[in-house]
Amino acid sequence: MLFIILITLCVVLFIIKFSVSNRNYWRKKNIIQVDDLMYKFFFGNHSMPEVCKTVYDEHDAPHIGTTAGSTPMLMLKNLEDVQAVFAGDFHSFYSRGILPNMNPNDVLSNNLLFMDDFNTWKLLRQKLSPVFTSSKLKNMFFIIEKCARDFVELVENNQSMRDKPFNALYTYTTGSIGASVFGIDTKTNNSTMDSPFLDMAWRSVEPSLATNIKSFVSSVFPKLSELLNFKVFGEFEDFFVGVVKSVMEERRRNPNIKRHDFIEICVELQNNGVLQDPTTGFQLEPTDELIAAQAFFFFIAGADTTANTMHFTLLELASNPKILKTLHEEIDSVFEPGKTELTYADIEKLQYMEMVMNEAMRKYPPIGFIQRVCTKDTVLPSKVIIEKGTGIIIPAYAIHRDERFYSNPDEFDPERFGPNNIADVKKYSFMPFGEGNRICIGARLARLQVKTGLAWLLRRFTLGEQKYAPERFERSPFGLRDPHARYDLIPRNI
Repeated sequence: MLFIILITLCVVLFIIKFSVSNRNYWRKKNIIQVDDLMYKFFFGNHSMPEVCKTVYDEHDAPHIGTTAGSTPMLMLKNLEDVQAVFAGDFHSFYSRGILPNMNPNDVLSNNLLFMDDFNTWKLLRQKLSPVFTSSKLKNMFFIIEKCARDFVELVENNQSMRDKPFNALYTYTTGSIGASVFGIDTKTNNSTMDSPFLDMAWRSVEPSLATNIKSFVSSVFPKLSELLNFKVFGEFEDFFVGVVKSVMEERRRNPNIKRHDFIEICVELQNNGVLQDPTTGFQLEPTDELIAAQAFFFFIAGADTTANTMHFTLLELASNPKILKTLHEEIDSVFEPGKTELTYADIEKLQYMEMVMNEAMRKYPPIGFIQRVCTKDTVLPSKVIIEKGTGIIIPAYAIHRDERFYSNPDEFDPERFGPNNIADVKKYSFMPFGEGNRICIGARLARLQVKTGLAWLLRRFTLGEQKYAPERFERSPFGLRDPHARYDLIPRNI
């Protein structure tokens, strides 16, 4: 506890020192500048997306200057600038800057989410993208569908899951991702909801003072981080790397058994030898540790965000009984009499559910605060000069609630994403999975997991009517979370 207090004091002094030294950085460029956002978040009781939205709404300007400790930061409101950062000028903004000075011994942080070495990121992205093609997802669908059925049985047979619905959803998303990564044994009747990764996934993303401090110190005190041998995910390393090595060894012993999961793809990559970028010649050894880091990334990036998407969707459906009724009718239409399993084609038919899910992710984006760091001097389309090392904030939550892009933005209206209206949604005004070259690699898998889970849940249950109007969300650095919000899951007579 004393250690945490001392580190906290260091963080506070650092923020004060550098926010003062940079307090006129943007003013000198004739750009509105507000107080340090990290200070607001660290000593406030709101999530970082909410902090950004407050600043965003208070200033009628295309961009707003601020700081995050020693780093000048620019919040973007102009969609042309957002497009440049995500795609048009990607080579100037490929860095996320989340853990730019990552401890080289922090094995699990060496993943696509945090990775800032461009050549390594690009090569891994190329080699892992085939995991999420339509053909691969169709082959993998039986895993996801089995998880969704197990999930509904868990909810039906366990009152505590209905009393704490977010816990039930988190159990489903963790189990589903675990099965998608490591596969399932089709010869047993074991529930996929008995996941050994549940506690790990929950603790790895749950906001805490210690986690926030570790991440901050790793970013701005690299020497101190190295001296203290900080590992942001160090407590999970032995367990997770051990599991991955064990599973991969078992697969090598039984190469003819097809599981259609992530590990199967990774074994194939290893069998092909050293990874090489054909355009640059850059090479990378696909070690078990590197594979483990990517598998871990799917847990930390997927379990929480998909659970929150399902959670907010259900909260809004409980608040909008007419929308819920329409969705029930669509779900019932794909369940023929006596049908005990869904197919990939069935899920593709759920177009209204797709609209509902998109609207939920608009109001409550899984990642509401997106960060980039400029890697070389450049100029945005709005003519603002951005110096190397400057941070960029894309406030997704604020943009999703901006009335310039969405009329009555606080209203839940799935028709915004209907076939007659979706063309009116401006590019880069809707980015639940990010956008551009670093858009979430698993976005299609996430959508499939959410739709399948909701289809089975809302086939068996309806929701008690209630109004959802949160005063604020959990104090999270990137996403929107409200895990204690609840709704009544009522068995349907079908």
